Amino acid sequence: MPIAKSLAAYLERNAVPFETRSHTFTPSSARSAEAAHIPGHHLAKAVVLKRMDDSFLLVVLPSDYRVHLGRLHQLLGEEVCLAGEAELNTLFPDCFEGAVPALGAAYGIETLVDRGLLEQPEVFIESGDHQTLIRFDGETFGRLFSGTRVVDAGKHA
Repeated sequence: MPIAKSLAAYLERNAVPFETRSHTFTPSSARSAEAAHIPGHHLAKAVVLKRMDDSFLLVVLPSDYRVHLGRLHQLLGEEVCLAGEAELNTLFPDCFEGAVPALGAAYGIETLVDRGLLEQPEVFIESGDHQTLIRFDGETFGRLFSGTRVVDAGKHA
């Protein structure tokens, strides 16, 4: 499965230019960056959070960062927790477990993006499997997240 159907449809509908890069199977975004020979701060990973009202929020940050929940609680003014695997399977039914694309708009999920990603000349995201990345030039990536709340909610892993 090269690109998840929902993600492919979103990119096509919005005429978003992109390239794909294949790599060996990896279980995590940090390992995907290594396998694809790209810096960790150029690979955007998605962290799905659950709000107290049972809605979801996707935080996009570099693959070599972890979400800083305390900082995020302060920024949002509310408590959030990590979504569970069963919830991820429901939200992203066309993706392999653990390969969530960092483009919440393709799935109708509110998204926050880490400031550092918007400063990169190119950014990669998971395609929905564990062997393919999607590459956007920095300008295109920025356009994909225009109107998205920009945050500093990560910490280097």
